[in-house]
Amino acid sequence: MTTRTLFTNAHIATGQPGSTAAQTAPLQDILVEDGHFAAIGEGLAASLPTQGYDMTGVETVDLGGKLVTPPFCDTHLHLDYVFTARKPGAINESGTLFEGIQRWSDTKSDLTVDEIKARARKAIGMELRHGVQYIRSHADVTDPNLTSLKALLELKEELKDTVTIQIVSFPQEGMYSYEGPNGESGADLVEEGLRMGADCVGGIPHFEQCREFGERSMHTVVELASKYDKLIDVHCDETDDPNSRYVELLSALAYRAGIGPRTTASHTCSLGSADNAYFFHLTKLLKAAHINFACAPTENLYLQGRQDTFPKRRGITRVKELTDAGVNVSLGQDSMQDPWYPLGNGNMMIILDYVLHVAQMMSFPEIDDAMKFLTVNGASTLGMLDSYGVEVGKPANFVVLDADSVFNAVYERCDVLRSVRDGRTLFTATTSVDSATELL
Repeated sequence: MTTRTLFTNAHIATGQPGSTAAQTAPLQDILVEDGHFAAIGEGLAASLPTQGYDMTGVETVDLGGKLVTPPFCDTHLHLDYVFTARKPGAINESGTLFEGIQRWSDTKSDLTVDEIKARARKAIGMELRHGVQYIRSHADVTDPNLTSLKALLELKEELKDTVTIQIVSFPQEGMYSYEGPNGESGADLVEEGLRMGADCVGGIPHFEQCREFGERSMHTVVELASKYDKLIDVHCDETDDPNSRYVELLSALAYRAGIGPRTTASHTCSLGSADNAYFFHLTKLLKAAHINFACAPTENLYLQGRQDTFPKRRGITRVKELTDAGVNVSLGQDSMQDPWYPLGNGNMMIILDYVLHVAQMMSFPEIDDAMKFLTVNGASTLGMLDSYGVEVGKPANFVVLDADSVFNAVYERCDVLRSVRDGRTLFTATTSVDSATELL
């Protein structure tokens, strides 16, 4: 049976340049058939019948001039860590990245598949309520039982009709600095995670015990991605050290392997400390490789610069400079109440707000173009542009925001009024958070 819905009177912002959906732009109608965009244009409610289109059984939803965008993408999250910050022994007293890793290492031995899934469901429900339908989550595999990965693989399948989850096989304690009880390395466990079904190869070179181990891990990441035809997402240069330059090696290796667009460097905080001469040199490689960057502004504002007095570094990567150079940058929540960050509620509009302020991207053209960081840039990072976007023929996935333009959406840090997945309304603003979570 064909299901058809006509959404009328929408401002549409695709995330592409120029689609700012200002108040003065003509309102659009959106026809959805069997979960796909069938037609998009002005006055479809009036023109379709005159063209012989049978409107019998078509449900009409008046969006009242509100802003429609593709669903939000959270391209960097740790679903296995959420809501663990208050566990006994997990509190990060120094607020540093490295103590956070130690606290997690000390307290993760009692994890179970069921309790990870319960915490992750809660977090996904919060993100869903804020318009997120695409999540890339890292799963710590420096655990010979691979408990986190097993839990997230189950969730990915269980929730596939509501949210798209990509999973990174991530060695939190290092590829070559971790040794399991049976002599297994982090690299061994990353590879096992890929064989089990993880979507991406992860790494953390700046945490390895020495520079040589970090460099070796980058070679391994690219080799594994090529061997198993997987994406890459590396926690890369998440440090204030301006000489931490693994992003350069990762980019060069990915470029040589021909998989640059399938590669993401997450965090890259060191670029905020490196000098302009180095960044100028690096930019040529980044543009040639076409790698992606994922920025987690709230987390890195909290973690970085801990050894500074004043001047005190802000700790995030060069979002503005990378964007101006044509390099794809997307955003992530990263943490929700875990040893690395005590807050985080899945509201990507807050994440966007932070990055625009800290990166000083607040000219009117930059604000008008800002929604790309949550939408098409995220989909590009995830490698999903072919099936993503408000375009005829693609799956009818979109959100309705309580604003009439991108500027006003950013200005008001607006709420999500409706989320639609494959033409099916997941929730509206009148739906409670608890009700939205029941979808999961």
